[in-house]
Amino acid sequence: MSHKGKSILYLAAAILLSLPVVSCRTTNNNTHTYRPYNERRNRGNSSTDDNGSTTKKADDKKKPIPQSGHGLVSDEWARLDIKLGRKDNKKLYMELKRWLGTPYVYAAHTCGEGTDCSGMVMEVYLEVYGIKVHRNSAKMLEQNCEPIELDDLKEGDLVFFITSSDGHVSHVGIYLKDNKFVHASSSRGVAVDDLRQNYYATHFHTAARVITKDDK
Repeated sequence: MSHKGKSILYLAAAILLSLPVVSCRTTNNNTHTYRPYNERRNRGNSSTDDNGSTTKKADDKKKPIPQSGHGLVSDEWARLDIKLGRKDNKKLYMELKRWLGTPYVYAAHTCGEGTDCSGMVMEVYLEVYGIKVHRNSAKMLEQNCEPIELDDLKEGDLVFFITSSDGHVSHVGIYLKDNKFVHASSSRGVAVDDLRQNYYATHFHTAARVITKDDK
């Protein structure tokens, strides 16, 4: 190679070495967005790296969240034999415990004999809070409630689901705590389930709080 050629080669190498190093790492958008249960139910199986981005842990490939209560609802929760704190509404828990196991009967609302979802909610609210709510779950949401964010859910709030193909609210339950709620299941009667269970997470519509005349 000629002396002129070597000079050109050295000049090119010097130019390359002087260029800035560009990182392939993208910036992370940390803007908080509200996500319903069907998008956030696996939040416990993720971790956050140093940049705030979410990465799945190696155990994500374990068994999927079951559609029954197994694995998410312990025997204590299923019987409502859980330890209550000072702020827990003991009257609510005691009343719901009376309803556990009541068979599902459409259009019925009698503890121990038969009930549907809205019938149980109607009777429990009347007994515990002295509030009369609508007999129909869709009208209950429309006329007696104010939608709230999932993070604002408190004991006694209601959770609504769309389980029918017409896209209308068709199921309701009473929220307790730790993602657990009590409702009248068409297959198991009155039972405790977890909002993170696949079926309920997928069909979840909204959380809501019953409002009274004083709240308006």
